[in-house]
Amino acid sequence: MACLVLSNGMVFEGEPAGDFRETVGELVFTTGMNGYLETLTDPSYAGQLVIQTFPMIGNYGLIPEDFEGEPALKGYIVRHLCDTPSNFRSKGQLSGWLRERHIPALVGPDTRALTRILRESGTMNAMLCETCPPDLQALRDYSVKGQVMACTCREIRTYAPEDPVRFRVALMDYGAKRNIIRELLKRGCEVTQLPADTPAEAVLEMHPQGLMLSNGPGDPAENVYQVEQLRRLMGRLPIFGICLGHQLAALAMGGRTLRLKYGHRGVNQPVVDLRSGRTYITSQNHGYAVDARSLEGRGTEIFRNANDGSCEGMLYDQCMTVQFHPEACAGPRDTGFLFDTFMTMMGGGSFA
Repeated sequence: MACLVLSNGMVFEGEPAGDFRETVGELVFTTGMNGYLETLTDPSYAGQLVIQTFPMIGNYGLIPEDFEGEPALKGYIVRHLCDTPSNFRSKGQLSGWLRERHIPALVGPDTRALTRILRESGTMNAMLCETCPPDLQALRDYSVKGQVMACTCREIRTYAPEDPVRFRVALMDYGAKRNIIRELLKRGCEVTQLPADTPAEAVLEMHPQGLMLSNGPGDPAENVYQVEQLRRLMGRLPIFGICLGHQLAALAMGGRTLRLKYGHRGVNQPVVDLRSGRTYITSQNHGYAVDARSLEGRGTEIFRNANDGSCEGMLYDQCMTVQFHPEACAGPRDTGFLFDTFMTMMGGGSFA
């Protein structure tokens, strides 16, 4: 047996799986009924222990083509881990991959009960271990820090589309999901992926026609250098920001970000377009939100979460940012049209 120890002292027992070892992380939950491969390989989960609320995980096996990046989470908690997958695309069992990628996992605890605790008490730290430690102070002191530079690419990479190049896009990689690149490529963009510490001057010297700000992990306010570089880029060229990119752009414009009680993680978050009144179902993974009131007179709020009223999108001069994931692997794809809006912006048009 092994256990998950919460910073409030509660203990949940289960069976060790993957490359089990003692590890500490920020405990979060995701509500997706599918997309566990995308969750496991999403860099935005860096520093976190992830609970899957859907009870059976692994039932469609291991599909490397669906990976979104390199796994960065600290651990994985599921109710049932299926070792008999049924899917024509499957290349193996999830349990074996967890061992190969050195991801500790715990199987069997009541994941619904864990989720209720986080919804009522808020996100907290937790530890995977074999025996409960007598002192939980180190566990309580843990925080997710420095993960953007841990997850970003180490060198500049350029991706060319199969069709003739329409636009050249610089992608600032704060922990980018691969499907952002795929969505740009299929629209005819040449994508140059840049490390997160790339200075603003170097971006401008490339003469891109647009700048993409990616998703990423951690507290946005920690990224002081990245915010300063964005401040120098805002208004200089068309910009599209997603998730952490949305938050960093808000900070660059002089706004504030707030920590949410338990965050939005899953593929069923309703978002209202404040101009049309239409509601979209979106994929999300974040623990912080932009305070839209702090940006009054500097930007316009364009999307809002229908559940808690938090800001889901902002519009500035030549810049559109959203908290949700329009690239949406593994779905839903309701807001993929925003990539087309970015194409319009790079072509000289306006947000519509």
